[in-house]
Amino acid sequence: MMQIQTERELQLAAAGFAAQARMEEIRTEQVAMETDARMTEAALAHDQKIMDKASRWVVNYTGTVRPTVTYIFVFELVAINAFMAWYLWQHPTLIQNIDDVIRYSDLIFSADEMAILGGILGYWFGSRTWSKK
Repeated sequence: MMQIQTERELQLAAAGFAAQARMEEIRTEQVAMETDARMTEAALAHDQKIMDKASRWVVNYTGTVRPTVTYIFVFELVAINAFMAWYLWQHPTLIQNIDDVIRYSDLIFSADEMAILGGILGYWFGSRTWSKK
């Protein structure tokens, strides 16, 4: 009877340890998220302090850098895809069956390209809304 009770207590202790470990993981994640939020707030406050002292054209230029780079990249993607589609249209012998269509559409709209575009759109229209609240 004593051995059974000891085994039961060890099992309960092991289960409690697992729960405690999970609670520590959750706390660690919360601390990391809070630290990230504080760092973002501090960086924004630092940028604001610098921008308050800067001339107006520097402030305006700084505000246009990220959108300009985004526009350039998106226009580049559109231009490359349009050229590839035009080239395939001008050379109809390249497409003989549906497998060719699938293969060339994978070239035009590659997974890497869509991931990059998704990252850009997510940056501008996704996560940014949450950080402003």
